[in-house]
Amino acid sequence: MKLSKAGSRIPGMALAFVAVACFVAAVPLSALAAVDFSGKRIEWIVPFSAGGGSSQWAQFLAPLLSEQLPGKPAIAVQNIPGGGSTKGANQFALRAKPDGLTILGTSGSTQFPYLLGDKRVQYEYKDWHLIMATPTGGVFYVSSDLGIKSAKDLMQLKGKDLIYGSQGADSLDLVPLLAFELLGLDVKAVFGMKGRGDGRLAFERGEVNLDYQTSAAYLKNSVPLVESGKAIPIFSWGTMDDNGKIVRDPTFPDLPSFPEAYEMAKGERPSGDAWDAWKAFYVSGFPVQKMIFLPKGTPPEIVEAWRAAAKAMISAPDFAAKAEKILGSYPQAVGQPAEIMKEQAITVTPAAKEWIRNWLTTKYHVEL
Repeated sequence: MKLSKAGSRIPGMALAFVAVACFVAAVPLSALAAVDFSGKRIEWIVPFSAGGGSSQWAQFLAPLLSEQLPGKPAIAVQNIPGGGSTKGANQFALRAKPDGLTILGTSGSTQFPYLLGDKRVQYEYKDWHLIMATPTGGVFYVSSDLGIKSAKDLMQLKGKDLIYGSQGADSLDLVPLLAFELLGLDVKAVFGMKGRGDGRLAFERGEVNLDYQTSAAYLKNSVPLVESGKAIPIFSWGTMDDNGKIVRDPTFPDLPSFPEAYEMAKGERPSGDAWDAWKAFYVSGFPVQKMIFLPKGTPPEIVEAWRAAAKAMISAPDFAAKAEKILGSYPQAVGQPAEIMKEQAITVTPAAKEWIRNWLTTKYHVEL
């Protein structure tokens, strides 16, 4: 599979984010001088099991952020899986002290229950202090045993036993599950996975024959499955251009986006209420998927020290090339650009929310 090269053009909306991502309000030197994490240990909570895209993202960024923070503290990634990521996020909201020593990395699976009004959610995104936002993508692939080679063969999966390992229907897995619905595929979802890493392991063991991984996890853990012939990549979710159109993901330029794959398989463009709902949650889940937060009440000088560290990290001359190899061709954002991205991630239209809630209740008996 051909991946994009470092320095390649990132189209559309992503390019706009690149243009503004390096803009951050000047941080007063006095504020930075007042913060010193020397000898401290910072805990980065990742509310998923180890091995998934969020873990890969955090493990990559942790040492780079450490180098830029005052005092260069150690940053340890702690996985707290459960509840489709609500367990770890709830613990952060309820227990994290506002001293700069605990951060949370969220994903679309943290955002979706929040957007849908899930009763398990005990956190409020608007209470937290945003440090950085990261777009990402994802790749859907199938077992080679299913006998298809590309998106144009998708309809050949009808009538076959299709099994997908899921964290939960109202997690980020809502995007693939609704994609299966749009395609008219009868897929059995096996719930209870603690993260996408668990879904991939189930795929490797032959317990499921469909899987998707976000870009970081796909690049590290799924590409070897493709290279060995065990997995066949079918499509990426895509990325968005300046006009809000979903186009091919620059990290995976040889793969069609999901709308393109749908048209290849069914001979028509996706449309209707289900498509409108899918697109709304795709926007919330992928173009602005991962974010880093400090807890409510964190003093301004600590928040600014973290934001300055994030800015310095992404501005380093070698950061983009390093990040592309691990995370893919996606820009990182801090400051006001990140705040704008956060608002996109935690906002969906009432119509899309109502449609998804009804579909989840009817299709998967989800009680929100």
